[in-house]
Parts: sequence; structure tokens; C-alpha cells
Amino acid sequence: MTPHERSGLAYAVTGFAVLSCGDAVVKSMAGEWPPYAVAALRFAIGAIGLSVLLWRKEGVEAFRPQNWKLQLARGICLAFASACFFTALFIMPMAEAMAIGFLAPILTQAFAGLFLREKVRPKVYLVSVAALAGVAMILRPNLAELGLAAFLPVGSAIFFALMMVANRASAGQGSALSAQAFIALFCAPILIVGATAAKFSGVPSLDFGWPSWDVAARCAVVAVTASTAHWLAYIGTTRAGAAQVAPAIYVQMLVVVVLGWAFFGEIPDTMTLIGASVIIASGLYLWRDGVRAGKIAELQAERT
Repeated sequence: MTPHERSGLAYAVTGFAVLSCGDAVVKSMAGEWPPYAVAALRFAIGAIGLSVLLWRKEGVEAFRPQNWKLQLARGICLAFASACFFTALFIMPMAEAMAIGFLAPILTQAFAGLFLREKVRPKVYLVSVAALAGVAMILRPNLAELGLAAFLPVGSAIFFALMMVANRASAGQGSALSAQAFIALFCAPILIVGATAAKFSGVPSLDFGWPSWDVAARCAVVAVTASTAHWLAYIGTTRAGAAQVAPAIYVQMLVVVVLGWAFFGEIPDTMTLIGASVIIASGLYLWRDGVRAGKIAELQAERT
């Protein structure tokens, strides 16, 4: 690995670690404001900030998406993924919610074949079954305590995987900054409408008032850290390549375990660690197999 690639990997690792720090900030708001309201405010702040950056860097013309239906699909997926994940962080240990969330990269490969007609290696489906077994290990104790709410991280992983498929489909339709801005601009209104509907639904448990200043400040921190993390991961990818950077995402698990133990007194049990190991191993296997298949394809292309 060249020094340039090593610096790229360092950028990516830092970005994913920062992203996990943002998750810890989200969890710190549990019981102070509803998770769907937190998600709405976080993405509203993010949409405003990213829009200002996009306007200053690329001008008004950059706000015209080439395919607004595709951008809407990205926003819908992110809205549901975020609402599910934020709620999961509120009611479950961080390590468990994060470990199940690692199902998303595996599901992305399977969904790419279904929706984009990409060729999917049979191994993807076999490894997906193994990863689901890991999810079952983590969910088993939570089902008795939380009921169907224990499946929230699974829902988040599904919607996040669908978002990644939509991201692939929208590749080349603008800069990286415009892609971030568009998804936030479409996601924020959906979450705001959802939070407003919950407030005025007449269900007492869904009602909420204005956030305290520190909750609003923490939502702003999450918005800034998330955008910074995505930027760092993007820089890492441009320097080291997607194949080199992909495994760095699993640094999130280590950071989450440390933060969960340090700030929330959460210590993962043996079953959670085993399940997380199965999911992470499945993801790493698919990554390595994909890299190998890519190199073989390159060699065959050179020979022909």
C-alpha cells in the first residue's frame, strides 16, 4: 500500500469513527425528545447546511436534479432508515443496533441484482443466510423484552441497503456534494411531515413539545459530524479506492462498544459478540471475494 493509499485509509477510518460518535450523541437524547423528531431536526439542519455549501460552490443550477424521482427514492429510504435506527438506538444497546446495521452492505449486493439487474454471485445469497443467522443471535434476547420493536435495526438495514442501490443508480448525476445535498433535501421534509403527523395524531405517547436548547445543539452536532464523516470517507475512497476502504466501516463496531460501555454502561453479552462476529465476517468475506473476482475479470480483459 502506497503512502497515498495509507492516508486514504486513515481518512476513511476517521470518518467512520466520527459517524459512530454521532450515534452516541443521538443515544444521549433518549427520553428527552422522540427519535423521529430528533431525526427530523437533524436532517433539517443538515439540509440547510449542505444547501448553503452547494449554492456557494456550484451555484443555483446545481439544485436541478437530473432524475428527481430517483432522488426522492433516495430521500424516502434514508428517512425510514434513519427513523428506524434512531429509535433502535433509544431502546437498544448501541452495539446490538450497530451490529445488525452491518447487514446493509450484504443486502445491498443482493438488492442490486433484484433492482439493477446486476449479476449477483451465488455466494452472496449463501453469505446473506449466514449473516441473518448472526442477526438472529443478537435479536433472540431482545425479542422477549422489546417484541417487534427489536426488528427496528433490521428495518433500518433494509432501507439503508435500498438507499445504496438508489445511490448506485444515480451515480454520475452530479457531484458528491450535490448527492449529499439532494438526499438531505428530500429526506428532511419526509421526516418533518412524519414527526408533525405523530404530534397531532392524538396519541399521547407520540406528542412532544419544543426541544430544549441542548437537544437542538446535539442535533446540530450530529448533523455536522455526519456530514464530516461522509466527507472523510469520500476523501478516503478517492485516495485509496473503494476496495481498500470498504472494510474500514467495521471500525464503527469497536468505537460503538467503547462508547456504549464508557457513557451508557452497556457491555455486550457473549451472544451479541458472536452474532456481530458472524455478520462482520460475512461482510468481509463478500468484500474479499468481490476484490478477487474483480482482479480476475481485469486479467481476463487484458488477455483479450
